[in-house]
Amino acid sequence: MIRPAVFRSNEETAVNNYFQNSLSLSAEKVIDLARNEFDAFVTQLREKGVKVIVVEDDPSLDTPDSIFPNNWISFHSNGTVALYPMFAENRRRERREEVLEAIENEGFVIREVMDYTEAEQEGVFLEGTGSMILDRVNHTAYCALSPRADEDLFLEFCEDFDYYPIVFNAFQTVAQKRVAVYHTNVILCIGDDFAVLCLSCIDDVQQRKMVVAQLQGDNKEIIDITEEQMHQFAGNMLQVKGLGNQSLIVMSQSALDSLTQEQTKTLQKHGELIAANLPTIETCGGGSARCMMAEVFLPKA
Repeated sequence: MIRPAVFRSNEETAVNNYFQNSLSLSAEKVIDLARNEFDAFVTQLREKGVKVIVVEDDPSLDTPDSIFPNNWISFHSNGTVALYPMFAENRRRERREEVLEAIENEGFVIREVMDYTEAEQEGVFLEGTGSMILDRVNHTAYCALSPRADEDLFLEFCEDFDYYPIVFNAFQTVAQKRVAVYHTNVILCIGDDFAVLCLSCIDDVQQRKMVVAQLQGDNKEIIDITEEQMHQFAGNMLQVKGLGNQSLIVMSQSALDSLTQEQTKTLQKHGELIAANLPTIETCGGGSARCMMAEVFLPKA
């Protein structure tokens, strides 16, 4: 997780992230609130036995979205790290060698780096586990195409990492128009034996059936959320392991508050629900709890 230094509503990502809004507060106040939310979230995770590696953002880089590292890097159990091409130019500065060093200093082994970032020169993007949802158990990858998720590059990733690709289109309603959802991870979360999914975002009936069939075939219990719940970041969850390998399902408080009693009960069968209070980060950043965590699957030395 990256502790923010210059957090704000990123002017370069606002063009296709419809979750972003500005707050009528001073820049200093916004950063202060975001840091407090971040610190409280890290404390919550650590209290539940989750190992959290925190790297401080570099203020000189002016990276307003550095708090969302899962978009530019992913870590894999074979010792490979993937680096991804980013849509916004100011987000490309988030890719820092120090982050890899911090991971290695914690005893993890990096054997190879797969670097896809050259695609930026062609205006082609794939924003990590924002653009793709990886079912690491079944080696299936899901991708909702958007300006930040290129199909050819996604298929290249799947070939390199041996994932079966599931490609579809997902939309949300903005000003009475259907527009592409900017990241797959706001409409889909995949756990060991469950999936949270906003089915109504997949307008094409055949694509919807294909996604459902794949999830059910991989023995996932599907928890369908509404588009309204999706806008409260109910799709932006992540299953992590806590003390004694306990399953924890991490989300924001706004996501939890949006769920029905029945949905909450179903989720609780799959793990303890952890809700972080992230109003400033969600409002200005247009991302939530899942986006703030780049999970490390690397082997230990």
